[in-house]
Amino acid sequence: MICGGLAACLHYHRPMYTLPFFCKPGIWKFRSICGFALTLCLYGCLGTRYQPDSANMHPNSQNTEPSRIRIATFNIAMGFEQAGEMTSALQNPQHQRLQQIAAILQTVRPDIVLLNEFDYDPTVDVAKLLHKNFLADGREGRQAIDYPYHFRAPSNTGLGSGLDIDGDGIVEGPADAWGFGHFSGQYGMLLLSRYPIPFPEVRTFQYFLWASMAGAHRPMKADGSNFYSDDTWQKLRLSSKSHWDVPVQLGNISLHILASHPTPPVFDGPENRNGLRNFDEIRFWAEYLRPEISTEWQDDEGRTGGLPLEDHFVILGDLNADPSNGDSLPGASQQLLEHERINNRFTPLSRGAAEASQLQGGLNTKQTGNPAADTADFNDQYTGNLRIDYVLPSSGLEVVDGAVFWPASQQPGHEWMGVSDHHLVWLDLQIAAKP
Repeated sequence: MICGGLAACLHYHRPMYTLPFFCKPGIWKFRSICGFALTLCLYGCLGTRYQPDSANMHPNSQNTEPSRIRIATFNIAMGFEQAGEMTSALQNPQHQRLQQIAAILQTVRPDIVLLNEFDYDPTVDVAKLLHKNFLADGREGRQAIDYPYHFRAPSNTGLGSGLDIDGDGIVEGPADAWGFGHFSGQYGMLLLSRYPIPFPEVRTFQYFLWASMAGAHRPMKADGSNFYSDDTWQKLRLSSKSHWDVPVQLGNISLHILASHPTPPVFDGPENRNGLRNFDEIRFWAEYLRPEISTEWQDDEGRTGGLPLEDHFVILGDLNADPSNGDSLPGASQQLLEHERINNRFTPLSRGAAEASQLQGGLNTKQTGNPAADTADFNDQYTGNLRIDYVLPSSGLEVVDGAVFWPASQQPGHEWMGVSDHHLVWLDLQIAAKP
């Protein structure tokens, strides 16, 4: 499901829509530190630059120039609340949920896919385990799928800040981490690719300060005073996980994958600090695409500037913002959906989402927008189903096809729909080679 932000909900892995979501049948529930210094030692590098590990250098890598490429995002919502649980699950080839996730990936067969809520463990080659124990096993007649390259990096989730971020007078717990989390790396991200990743060109923005944004939405108390002290505000990181700019080499075309997972806009107080943070986490990409605005922004290695106007990109991730419904600030997702550099003429749909909205009723009956565009199946009494997972290509890329993988009750694959309360979203893009 959606991972937590700076919230006061300390006992559930899903601080957004958590309690109501327990009423939704068919979803597994799980309860829940890897140190950054250990990461540096393991990868032998500074900051958040990582050298490829074994799964990245698979000999069957794709180096040909594609004319069409399928790109997807999938919040797999593993929901583990103890460090190491993800690794243990990956080591068990019989793990049912991971088998179903593999089945979905083998069915849709994206060339590049971002997995949200894939816990980060720097001590283990998790992509290699995922491939060996699940993706390489073509069960029930499905064809195995191989991702020779992957990227992962530390997340702010569960990483202690030393600050009283939630304002409860105590400096500890998941709500006082840079991003809500019960352990370091919870709700992390993993990018899988069939095409090479030039790792020296990857940019991460884990440490980017919220206050560094011009016009940052600083939370205010009901009496008009600042929720955060000046000292805390100047130290707060913007990203609840991280923001990544990962180039993927498609022949002589470099496609930038812009990956993130903004905090859910609920579970705070009248200051709406999570809603404001969500808005600005999304705004990060909107301004990153305007180099004249982000010219002084620094990534984690001190390199400055946004994405050049001539570069192709695709924004991927669970943005936790529906264009019409839910608790995000008005216009949060529109910052990207209406952006001049983004091609938003194609909206992925599914029969299953339309069917679920009709059958489940509740708040779904009061929502605006096309229910077939929903990507997440939430509690129908308190939230309703929402469109919050996105694949947004740059305006220079042609969208050939796309959908939300949410089969209706009589369609193949419907039996896997309990694996997550999110559904994989994919687009097929036409890639024009450079002359």
